[in-house]
Amino acid sequence: MIGRLNHIAIATPDLAAAAARYRDSLATPAKVSAPQALPEHGVTTVFVDTGNTKLELLEPLGANSPIAKFLEKNPDGGLHHLCFEVPNLAAAIATVKAAGVRVLGEPRTGAHGLPVVFLHPKDCGGVLMELEETAPGHG
Repeated sequence: MIGRLNHIAIATPDLAAAAARYRDSLATPAKVSAPQALPEHGVTTVFVDTGNTKLELLEPLGANSPIAKFLEKNPDGGLHHLCFEVPNLAAAIATVKAAGVRVLGEPRTGAHGLPVVFLHPKDCGGVLMELEETAPGHG
């Protein structure tokens, strides 16, 4: 059901410094996107294209951001979630629910403009998982 790894999300208290670190410290210069505010998710995000996947750097957008809560427990930041592509999000949700995996909320539009949903980390080996519907004609 799940497809390729779309991105690895890393929470950071300083988006600009984190983006510079990944851009400047990789052996091959990575492509770094412009910051994008996503108020509905409570984050500002930057994508770092490493060639075979992307890193999504997440900075809190407001005090009620889930990333602000994450950074309270992990002040230096760290791995936040893994995002996998699925060809049909509604079918993927039905499959994971049938397997007893809890879906956190309803699908929303993610940073790539595509529908996403998160799966409860307690049902995924302690890892927060994001499922993102692939764009038509992709993968």
